[in-house]
Amino acid sequence: MMQLCGLALLDSMSWPEEGWVLLQLLLVASFSQAEESVCWRRGDPENPQLSKDGDIMLGGIFSFHLEWKNTQDTYMHKPLPLQCTSLNFRGFQYAQVMLFAIEEINNSTDLLPSITLGYKIYDACASIARGVRVALALANGNEGVSVPSEAPCTRPAQVQAIMGETFSSPCMAIATVIGPFHIPLISHFATCACLSDKTKYPSFLRTIPSDYYQSRALAQLVKHFGWTWVGAIRTNDDYGNNGMATFIETAQQLGICLEYSVSVFRTDPPVKIQQIINIIKASTSKVIVTFLSPTELYVIINELAQHNLTGYQWVGSEAWIFDSETAAVDRHHILDGAIGLSIPKAHVSGMKEFMLNVKPLNSSSNEMFTEFWETLFSCRFTQSKSSRGNQRECTGHEDVSGVQNSFTDMSLMPIFYNVYKGVYAVAHTLHNILCLNKTCNRKVQLDPFMILQHIKKIEFQTKEGDEVYFNEYGDPAAKYEIINWQPTENGIVDFVTVGLYDASLPADKQLNLQNKSLIWAQNSQQVPVSVCSEKCPPGTRKVLQKGKPICCYDCLRCAEGEISNITDSITCMRCDPEFWSNERRDACVKKEAEFLSYEEIMGALLTAASLFGTCLTAVVAFIFFRYRQTPIVRANNSELSFLLLFSLSLCFLCSLTFIGRPSEWSCMLRHTAFGITFVLCISCVLGKTIVVLMAFRATLPGSNWMKWFGPVQQKLSVLGFTLIQVIICILWLSISPPFPFKNFKEFKDKIILECALGSPVGFWAVLGYIGLLAMLCFILAFLARKLPDNFNEAKFITFSMLIFCAVWITFIPAYVSSPGKFSVAVEIFAILASSFGLLICIFIPKCYIILLKPEKNTKKNMMGKGAQKSS
Repeated sequence: MMQLCGLALLDSMSWPEEGWVLLQLLLVASFSQAEESVCWRRGDPENPQLSKDGDIMLGGIFSFHLEWKNTQDTYMHKPLPLQCTSLNFRGFQYAQVMLFAIEEINNSTDLLPSITLGYKIYDACASIARGVRVALALANGNEGVSVPSEAPCTRPAQVQAIMGETFSSPCMAIATVIGPFHIPLISHFATCACLSDKTKYPSFLRTIPSDYYQSRALAQLVKHFGWTWVGAIRTNDDYGNNGMATFIETAQQLGICLEYSVSVFRTDPPVKIQQIINIIKASTSKVIVTFLSPTELYVIINELAQHNLTGYQWVGSEAWIFDSETAAVDRHHILDGAIGLSIPKAHVSGMKEFMLNVKPLNSSSNEMFTEFWETLFSCRFTQSKSSRGNQRECTGHEDVSGVQNSFTDMSLMPIFYNVYKGVYAVAHTLHNILCLNKTCNRKVQLDPFMILQHIKKIEFQTKEGDEVYFNEYGDPAAKYEIINWQPTENGIVDFVTVGLYDASLPADKQLNLQNKSLIWAQNSQQVPVSVCSEKCPPGTRKVLQKGKPICCYDCLRCAEGEISNITDSITCMRCDPEFWSNERRDACVKKEAEFLSYEEIMGALLTAASLFGTCLTAVVAFIFFRYRQTPIVRANNSELSFLLLFSLSLCFLCSLTFIGRPSEWSCMLRHTAFGITFVLCISCVLGKTIVVLMAFRATLPGSNWMKWFGPVQQKLSVLGFTLIQVIICILWLSISPPFPFKNFKEFKDKIILECALGSPVGFWAVLGYIGLLAMLCFILAFLARKLPDNFNEAKFITFSMLIFCAVWITFIPAYVSSPGKFSVAVEIFAILASSFGLLICIFIPKCYIILLKPEKNTKKNMMGKGAQKSS
């Protein structure tokens, strides 16, 4: 009595756990029966809704009804049988396909000749508990078995294989119960990936691909259209939960984020349904991915219609995407433009005609077919117990093909084909075991375990040419069609195939969309946009928003010198040192190489000044050479004057080595030429200054100074001073010479081409030696400035040295602080300014007298005697 009450309680349960509770009760019952000496069946017998005897029996479990009446059990009396309601034409279609396949096999002379297949088909009533009950009825039969007390309580299985069930949760419960008996359970529509676990469900097989592939295919489809911000709704059962879990895992790998993921079940209270609607209403995503059974989908779209929530792009699984009944229920066109995966289209010759040729009076179960016929034609038989109001009377000869409803709808032909292939898989397995050529041995004792092992290895072709086989997980090859809901002018939805998915191909070729125009939500021709954040264009990088998924981010512009050349870059790449980012920050452009060139204005002016100084020096040299015999030229050693003019011309010309693109030779030449020529120049000036001092010392009585500093000593002094600078330069060039250098630090967007000093000590030693000679020359000239003479050259040397020192003292801070090519310009300016200072202060006054005041160009005037006589 306790067991019977427990079974009645299970019939009133409406959630998936009822199957597991029943399993526990059945195990308790089995232990109780094992202790008894006689095997007998407890409870009421379970009679099949459709049955036919045969040599070999097959079982079928389909849901001819979708609901049942809930009853309150008091546990004081025997529970009533489950009362099923809400007739389901789909279940009848599946049963008709099974009957069609069995009839074809029985009429075949090639497959199982001389052996007929029989069947027992039960109504599971969409109840997990009832599904387990009828599965055990198929395994055990209803007949009682009396055996002696010492004999084992066993009997052969009553069916060799079971077709069904339709949904995943019932299949899990049934496969768990019959798995230990090794009876093959072949489902046509249970897609949960969990059923591929052969440790839990060793006898389960299916002719529809696993959701493992469908979930991954849906994720790739969503990614293909650029939808990275989606919502998800699933049925709260094994099919929806497992399918959505695989989808979410794959979606995350592909960079897709879920704004929300909610579950729904047909028995949920209105409050929970309203919560789901509120979540959808508050969301920003425009794409909804579903793993829903049709029943749960009807609940959602009816609520959305009441709230006038439209415009969402629906992505559906095979459970409803190609179901015309679902399209008929969607009267508010909420699902228009939906896209999803379906089982590839199929056609079996003769199947449609067989299914529509059903007659209630010819059936083996008049009671069930009476209900079916009355529902199909909205009529009632005279002997019927059902009360249907003032409906017309059924004759039993009505034309089924003239009715338009879900029974005559053949849109689920791919699923019907799966039932067909399942029956044929069993038939081919039996043929391989029992038959050799066209002779079959009926005496072979069939064992479900033997059938299970053979059916796992079966491989055959249907009459339509399709290959049928099972992999190591009991699954077929995963192939899907991509279906798009395209509404027509008359309001009927056209299921258009727009692509294919084949999991057996390489990853980059699995998804193949055809060049067909797709219709999207609200009949739009444009692909909907569903992103949390717009794509970051090249030149920017993504920065995640705090506390939000990775699909929600801000786009920050790359910093200077960095770029991103792809969309949605997560980092900015730094350009190479010789490159810089463009204005858009999407490409590295070569930096402009900056150096003082002849083409630019500043370089041209400095070049002109250099050439002008050189020419002016040449003119002065020509004048001095032309008037070399005059007293003013011969004074102070004319040879030193010509050597000074030569060195000045070199000073002017050496400035040109600082202009132009630096090279290894130009870098070494510019500083050494500058240092040597200037030392030569200052040495000549120093020699002339010493000559002035010696000349006036020699006029004193008893003086013998000039013989110590004659022309030879003057030349040797110039050579000696210059030789010291040459040695300094040689050491500099030998140890660490100047070299061309690309300066990337001075300017961000420019490369400064300059000459690195190599050894700063060498550079400042050259400048320091020039400065030392200049200071010595300045001091000596300053001391000789008041010596008596009408043309005391020391005065002009003093001024020239004053200018020279002033220029080079100011050069140092200007050179250090000037950037890039301007430091070169400062150095050239210092060279030219000091050279012009020497040329003008020393030689221009003499040229003035030579050319404009020739009367003063006499020895007397030079000695100051003319001036004394005139006084």
